[in-house]
Amino acid sequence: MSVVSKGLEGIVAAETRLGEVNGAEGILFYCGYDINELAGKVSYEEVVHLLFYNRLPNQAELDKLTMALRAERELPQGVIDFLKSAPKNARPIDVMRTAVSMLGCYDMKRHDVEVGENLATAIRLVSQIGVVAAYFHRARQGLELPEVRKDLSEAAHFLYLMSGEVPSKEAEQTLDVAYVLHAEHGFNASTFTARVVASTLSDMYSAISAGIGALKGPLHGGANEGVIHMLQEIGSLENVDAWVEDALAQKKKIMGIGHRVYKVLDPRAPHLCEMAIKLTSQLGEAKWIQMSERIAEIMRERKGLNANVDFYSATVYYSLDIPTDLFTPIFAIARMSGWTAHVLEQWSENRLFRPLSEYVGRPYGQKVVPIAKR
Repeated sequence: MSVVSKGLEGIVAAETRLGEVNGAEGILFYCGYDINELAGKVSYEEVVHLLFYNRLPNQAELDKLTMALRAERELPQGVIDFLKSAPKNARPIDVMRTAVSMLGCYDMKRHDVEVGENLATAIRLVSQIGVVAAYFHRARQGLELPEVRKDLSEAAHFLYLMSGEVPSKEAEQTLDVAYVLHAEHGFNASTFTARVVASTLSDMYSAISAGIGALKGPLHGGANEGVIHMLQEIGSLENVDAWVEDALAQKKKIMGIGHRVYKVLDPRAPHLCEMAIKLTSQLGEAKWIQMSERIAEIMRERKGLNANVDFYSATVYYSLDIPTDLFTPIFAIARMSGWTAHVLEQWSENRLFRPLSEYVGRPYGQKVVPIAKR
């Protein structure tokens, strides 16, 4: 009998040069760089270059990539029309998934052309995904859609499209660091999904649409929305202890606590915690981070579990006045660079994913009984 590893836990499915997650030690690498070496020291655009080209860019290379990203921000009119006509109460992550699939209808080139075309598609998706999210958010409010600009960073441009105003340097830098922290994370569920689809030699838009569908789940990217809903339910710092005790007694999941891979502190969490403290103190809503830190303290003491990246990113986004249902789409915006880099890597030495399964159904040799006698 073959060995079954549910959830593929412990199974090495492929090699990658892109990311390494060391869960035992709480270390995350992008192309050999520790995340602590990157966060706050390089821009998201530099990380995009790192993932696509396996090296941090010099100034000329960064300028070239930045220009390429900014040149691709315009969406096809048909996609804009869809974003305007989509149900206003639709979940933004669902609209994003559908819009990415639609973008594929406007790209007549397919992935089986030369590598340069695949890379151009990846750059286009990284550039356009933030526009998709921001435009739908404005459209559902009945607001005008601002013209895209070519003089703002990826982070600043998203915040600009959301509000119609150029963001403060502090807000831009905060979101930029969040993008860096979320760009890549090894063979997580959404990345693996994208690579599985790519391994069939389907196109990049199909692979990324599937990845977004995987990210939506509350056990993956959807967890950050759950954190804010949890904090809102608790209400205030003095309610935290009793709420957590009750949740533990009922064996409820505490959102944003614990991680499938990290057995110690998620290395991204301290960066977001620091930003959350800074932002909430500036905006006068310190209770959110105070509540978060108390929950994290209790869970460390009681269960030996640590906060993960979702736990503090929720407070950061909330403090930037970003609606809760856009938290997961922002995760997708940042992860687009990692997803597309993985798809490109998959195609560079492709092997169709085709795992085995262990049959545990009815005994073999069943006979069909005529329907009149069943």
